[in-house]
Amino acid sequence: MDQLIDFSQTSLYVSALAIAFNPTFWNTVARQEYHNHILTRLFNGNSLRACYALAVTIFSLGLFRDYLYKSALDAQPYTPTFHLPLPAYLLLAAGNTLVLSSTWALGITGTYLGDYFGILMDEPVTSFPFNITGAPMYYGSAMSFLGTALLYGKPAGVLLTGEVLAVYLVALGFEDPFTSEIYAKRERERRGGKKAQ
Repeated sequence: MDQLIDFSQTSLYVSALAIAFNPTFWNTVARQEYHNHILTRLFNGNSLRACYALAVTIFSLGLFRDYLYKSALDAQPYTPTFHLPLPAYLLLAAGNTLVLSSTWALGITGTYLGDYFGILMDEPVTSFPFNITGAPMYYGSAMSFLGTALLYGKPAGVLLTGEVLAVYLVALGFEDPFTSEIYAKRERERRGGKKAQ
């Protein structure tokens, strides 16, 4: 395994930390916003601006994570059997299609946790890519990480991709029930409002 992955490279661990940090950060901040409205208060009660600020932060952290990932791969040994350009390009194309199309379908506030700010969608999005998977951004991102690893022939990238997928699956275990409850609460309040009329 040491011939495939150089575990002495600090950049490998830095990349792994960034991969774990990002979803932990946005889930922690979003829940704080939902319960305490910290960001909304920072933006003088404007939840839309607060959500956009979080979106910029999450996007920037994602770019930095991707930079650290690429830097980690650059420091790792090349393995010809892992250099698979055609599958790599297919994974990159499919992964980016899932990510970009889900962002298009959800919009900025839908993509970047607007529901935690009280910015709720009228109804669930069921069109592409949500008719393929409930988490197209996460699976698309993991596919892009794997595509990059195979494009450069770096087994360390495959290992880090496994971490990406694992971290996203854990995040989904927290996010999906919490988000479902946000919308269930809205429906309960709507039904209660109709009864009061």
